[in-house]
Amino acid sequence: MLTAQQLSSFRSQLLKRKKELEVQFEENDHYDLQRSHTDSVSELSSYDNHPGDTGSELYEREKDLALNEHDKLELKAIDEALEAMKVGMYGQCAECADEIPIERLEALPTARYCIAHTPDQDVSRHRPVEEQILTPPFGKYNLDEKDENVGYDAEDSWQDVARYGTSDSPSDIENPPGEYENTYTEWDENNGNVESYENFVGVDMDGQTVTVYPNKEHERYEEALDEEGIMTSFGDLPGVEKESYTNSERQQE
Repeated sequence: MLTAQQLSSFRSQLLKRKKELEVQFEENDHYDLQRSHTDSVSELSSYDNHPGDTGSELYEREKDLALNEHDKLELKAIDEALEAMKVGMYGQCAECADEIPIERLEALPTARYCIAHTPDQDVSRHRPVEEQILTPPFGKYNLDEKDENVGYDAEDSWQDVARYGTSDSPSDIENPPGEYENTYTEWDENNGNVESYENFVGVDMDGQTVTVYPNKEHERYEEALDEEGIMTSFGDLPGVEKESYTNSERQQE
């Protein structure tokens, strides 16, 4: 049980904090929530303000609401603790009636529950669903380095958006492209595939018939093969990639 001296000390702390909160509410007019933010600048309306200024005002107002609510809850907890002192229940858990450790009361004089029964012991792990998309893309969602992955990932999404313009200039890129519209980082990375030939080569549903679909990627691939001197007579794929087809055709001959 708490001694009379301990009760007196906690009561003094609670009354002091209560007075501080009441004076604060009176002086700052509940964080200026009793009036519109336009009152301080003598404006009838803020419709002509810059959107950035309006956004800042909204942020400050939301912060004031949160701080005001926090202080109101603290004031309510103080009143409940003082009431518990009057009825001789201060220092006892409101749920199980066990004594609340003195160390807990010293850290939180408004405590009305022991740690085992405090309603604030559960930490919510729920996060906004938007965070699944807003996670930094070049870590969790960069799939280019994974084997046999041709999925459209966040890096591909960035490349599609960057084609419409970024703040980069040709001097910002180590090996700038010939076309100014490709002036963005990793402009030459594959988009939605791992190997370049996957942009223009396809097979049937059984994975047997190989079909080449001519397009710009196909032309770039042929030019790259020509420069390396590795074009084959059996198609547009490198000899390593066409080895099985080459061997089968040689066996037929």
